This record gives sequence, structure tokens and C-alpha cells, in this order.
Amino acid sequence: MPTPIIPVQPIGRFAPSPTGELHLGSLTTALASFCHIKSIGGKWLLRIEDTDTERCDQQFTEQILIDLEALGLYWDGDIIYQSERIDIYNDYLHSALHPLTYGCQCSRKDLEQYWAQEELSPAYDAKPLQPNRKRYPRCCVSADLDREQHKLRIQLPNYKIGFNDGIQGLQWDNPQQTLGDMVVRRQDGMINYILAASLDDGLQQVTHIMRGLDILTMTTAQISIMDAARLPAINHWYHLPLICHADGQKLSKQNLAQPIDTRDPSKLIADALQLLQQPAVDRDTPTRMLKQAIAQWDSTPLQGKQQLNMHSG
Repeated sequence: MPTPIIPVQPIGRFAPSPTGELHLGSLTTALASFCHIKSIGGKWLLRIEDTDTERCDQQFTEQILIDLEALGLYWDGDIIYQSERIDIYNDYLHSALHPLTYGCQCSRKDLEQYWAQEELSPAYDAKPLQPNRKRYPRCCVSADLDREQHKLRIQLPNYKIGFNDGIQGLQWDNPQQTLGDMVVRRQDGMINYILAASLDDGLQQVTHIMRGLDILTMTTAQISIMDAARLPAINHWYHLPLICHADGQKLSKQNLAQPIDTRDPSKLIADALQLLQQPAVDRDTPTRMLKQAIAQWDSTPLQGKQQLNMHSG
């Protein structure tokens, strides 16, 4: 007899990096991932991605938690802090991922000089549809440098990987051609975002990932790393359109997006749902508004869209 398939409860997550406070763009990501996973009876996990010790700040972490609670966006289970999991990431780099990694001594200045020289070469053909010309040229792949004394790169597959995105549709990409051999640990020991996120999504048994479109190009790298680490694959991907100003500029910390003000959380929820093109909900307490938003959640209006523009004024 075939082994019966045991239904697995869907698991989603929100994974902010505390390099600043939540803004409307990050709020819509949190709200969309929360409403979506709750609409299918799943758990919503919270992970603080604070491996970047230069830019992350505890005060931003604390404010993110305050804002989420003020909005009624309560997470399931304990919060995971990536800064407390460095040993776990290094264990994977020393074991399952070891055959794919190598030490690298190339500085950013070295690489800029290499790329500049390549562009001067008569053989250079800068066609817009060519693979990424600025991917790492693999100078150190056979150098056998001390892995603990140098930055660490991972070799990504040189073939196309496909996945179906619930918002952006069928996607195909070659991670080697698009991203090259990515740095997964800096020389000072800092763990790169894509390594930590990939390992944690697998270890937390995340089944549904809903995040911003700006991370889409990293997805085949994440699929590759999770497969190499022998972690469970993500079943469902969703990359949300980016929230943009009326002039089309992406709303982000880098563009000095204003932090959200949770003194009127009901208005914030209503505004974010409107941006996400969801049916209107009755103005009420955050908990009741979210309950209605969950019951009405529908990602169909977002399908195929790459940006959502805020109204001016």
C-alpha cells in the first residue's frame, strides 16, 4: 500500500532586517504575507535578519516588534534572531555546503579594475541581453586559499532552474549566469543574507514565501543552496510588486522612506490593503480588520504586476 501523505500545515514568514524602521513598503509585505498564510490556515513566523552587524540596530528591532503588535500582526511561536545562529550557518559551510565553497581574496577594487579592463577588450560585446558581465570571474576557484582567513564564495549551478511564482508567473533563471559565485561569508565572518535566509527557511520548514519583487533574482540561488544543504524545498513562491512613489521610485530605506506611524493603526491597515488592491474592510480595531482582510484575501489583482504606485499628495 502507498504511504499516506500527511497534510502539512502551511508555514509563512516575515523576515525584516533591522537596518531601519518599517515603512509602507515593508508594512505591505508583512500584511500580505500575514493575510495570505492565515487565509489558508497556516502559521506566520517572525525572523529578524540581523546578521549585518554594521547596519542593524537593536533599537530598530524593538521598534519593528512594537509596530507589528500595534497593527495586530501577531506572530506564531518564538522569534528567531539570525545573529544568534552564526554557528549553525558555519556548520553548514563546514559540512553539506563545503564541496561548493572556496576562499577568495579578490577585493572590490580588484574586481572593478577587472571589469573595466574587460570592457576595453576588443572581444567585449555589451549587448543588453547578455548574461551579467559583472559576475565574479572565478579568479580564486582553484587557488585553495584558507577558508577561515578569506571571504567564502559558493559555486552556483550553471543551468536554468524554473519555479512557478504565484504572482509573477513561471520563472526561469540560471543562477551562475545571473549571480555568479556569490559571497556567503565575508572575511570578517559576517554571513551573507542569501545563505542565512536559505538555511533558516529550510530549518523552519517554511512552505510559502511571500516577499518583495526585488528579491526575485535571488530565488534560484536560494533553491540551489537549500537543495545542496538537503533542506526541504519551498512549495510556493510569491514575489509582490514593489511599492513606488507616484514618480515610480521604489519606496525603500535607501530612498529615505518615512517610517510608519502606528498611532492610527486602522488607517495604516486600510491604506496598505488598498495598495495591495484588496477589497475594502470595515474601519474597526486592527484585529477585526485583519480578520476580515484574511477572509477576503485574493492575490489575483496583483498577478503580473511589478509595481504598485502610491497616490501623490
